[in-house]
Amino acid sequence: MVTDYYLPTLGGVQTVIKAHRETLEQSGHEVFVLAPLAAESEDPRIIRLPTARGFAPGGYPFTWPPAAAAASVHDALRGLRIDVVHVHTEMFAALAGFEAAQTLGIPVVQTMHGRIDVYTRSVLPLPSVTTALLALLHRRRMSHDRAAVDPAAPYARTRQARRMWRLMVSQANHADHVIVPSSHFAEKLVAQGVRTPLTVLSNGLEDTVLDAVGAPVAREPSAGEPLRVMWCGRLSPEKRPEVFVDAVRRTPGVVADMYGDGVARASVARAAARIDDRRLTVHGAVPQSQVLDAMHGAHVLVSSSLDFDNQPMVILEAIASGLPVIVADPDLAETFPAGAGIVTETPDAVGLSAVLGALRDDPTLIARLSTAAVAQRQKVAQTTHRDALVDVYRSAIRRRSTRATADPTSR
Repeated sequence: MVTDYYLPTLGGVQTVIKAHRETLEQSGHEVFVLAPLAAESEDPRIIRLPTARGFAPGGYPFTWPPAAAAASVHDALRGLRIDVVHVHTEMFAALAGFEAAQTLGIPVVQTMHGRIDVYTRSVLPLPSVTTALLALLHRRRMSHDRAAVDPAAPYARTRQARRMWRLMVSQANHADHVIVPSSHFAEKLVAQGVRTPLTVLSNGLEDTVLDAVGAPVAREPSAGEPLRVMWCGRLSPEKRPEVFVDAVRRTPGVVADMYGDGVARASVARAAARIDDRRLTVHGAVPQSQVLDAMHGAHVLVSSSLDFDNQPMVILEAIASGLPVIVADPDLAETFPAGAGIVTETPDAVGLSAVLGALRDDPTLIARLSTAAVAQRQKVAQTTHRDALVDVYRSAIRRRSTRATADPTSR
């Protein structure tokens, strides 16, 4: 597996790769992870790629320079006798994986984890300039000729957005098979020109996480008890943490905790400090184990993002813990099992506050949602999706073999 970020940094992609690796290895497969790292890994199956010195945007080690990364991946793949390269990101480590796999005739599976058009718009400085530079550097390593983006789509109307969609679509079309964890993102990718065979395959949680969670118990809060709410994710504009803060401010009887770090942490902390009775605590970045512990004491998890997330792993963790979920984005309803969550009527703080108030006033509603989550916990286990993941790998191998037979120069 090739990725631009991996452990010990935390995030959805990192936890997905960790889950894939653990579950595949339990089935007897060999899995190697190639990624930029802050230091050499003691694990022989985690291979460090060339990493920039003194440059770690968002705290993530950065693959650099591209040519050295491609050579490093090439040498690693040739020595390890790899059957499939599974790429999880879109930056220079990912491009190195594509280049090396193409040279060696190894099939590539690409997982499209999220909307980098939204991420770059929200996080990068001077996005109109930096996205142009990013697209140029990407295009130098991989042709964008395979991407015909429809500018009529509401999410692709700006030049800046179309740059990133061309990048995503082109990379998907260079793969032998594409995995997308949610139907709503898959539909957008197909609409924007992805023609590679595509499988919608849910992410899942590995056994070690499920063991750490333990046997979940349905929440049964008492009447008049404060509603204990948690929010977990990157404190960044695309996640809309300020909407959550505003909703808590509007809803007396709610006690909330936020976990995560990012460019918006300072402003979120200031806003939280202005809420009466210190009802909202911003904890910053914490280990996954602390997030799972916090879920045991919470009544509900909130996701305030809109038109960005694909399938947040924290929602899967919540379901595994028997914790109901509130989402502001209707697309995320497919992430949780039926009856285990609520979509707000409107995606703003008013809509979120209304749901929090209803749960505060009716503890039996929390109990029903939590019971549904507990009953359907197995749906978020990675083992449930393991065979489908292996089937994708086999499909990619067959497709690459067929293409190589038809065109020997493709190797």
